[in-house]
Amino acid sequence: MTTLAALRQHAEEEASRLPALLARAEHLAGTVLLGDHGRRRSGLGDDFWQYRPMQQGDALRDIDWRRSGRSDTQFVREREWQIAQSVILWVDQAASMRFSYDPNIATKADRARTLALASAILLVRGGERVGLTGFDLPPRRGQAQITRLAQMLSVDQPDDYSEPEARGMIPQSRAIFFSDFLGDPGPVEAALTKAADRGVRGALVQILDPSEETFPFDGRTIFQSVGGGIVHETLKAGDLRSRYLDRLAERKDRLEHLSRLTGWQYMCHHTSDSAQSALLWIYRAMDGAHG
Repeated sequence: MTTLAALRQHAEEEASRLPALLARAEHLAGTVLLGDHGRRRSGLGDDFWQYRPMQQGDALRDIDWRRSGRSDTQFVREREWQIAQSVILWVDQAASMRFSYDPNIATKADRARTLALASAILLVRGGERVGLTGFDLPPRRGQAQITRLAQMLSVDQPDDYSEPEARGMIPQSRAIFFSDFLGDPGPVEAALTKAADRGVRGALVQILDPSEETFPFDGRTIFQSVGGGIVHETLKAGDLRSRYLDRLAERKDRLEHLSRLTGWQYMCHHTSDSAQSALLWIYRAMDGAHG
């Protein structure tokens, strides 16, 4: 009974976030007045793009049986609109994202989810298809897709840090990754390299709490990760400041360099800054990723 009660309470807590997240995202999207978005042009929806082997998540109706009949592999016939108007999101939902030094400032997770969902709302309104990396939520249009996105983004993950999901990326599509990117950078590099190999261009949005930029700690301090997996105690926290700031600067430089190498764009956003300005930057980055 205790386990069932805990599961029910957890489910209710996650469900209670959904209306608030949707409301924040809708409000944020509504503050950004954008012109026509998307790449819809006369005849674009009928233009053949390429054949590719069928992947997990593809629908049977997308199989080109004539092309598939000439080999042992089933092939999907892709049209240009399916590629040019698909945007894939990855939003870090690990424990590190639930940090906020000031209770009056949103957590990194809250800001990431709001920005991701607001971006999806704008993109869908502009005729784009939006989904998540992996195979659980392929890109689609419509309000129902926005609701499904909100539901899946409302779930926390227990690990201190998470790795970007790079599966299920449609060739020549676009992507946006939201995270603090404070974990192992190796998986991030692997994901962007894989994306670049498939012609996927996009944006890295690093979201940090302002205290993570200033390191306002001194004297005896116990540092503990949000998930509880890492604990470090020091009597002279101030002595760590310069080394910490140097490592943070190195991490940001590494992310920016990686973005340039793979044709992506990089932005560092602080939870104390305007969400509207970040959303405008994301919109412009996605518009630039068309080319």
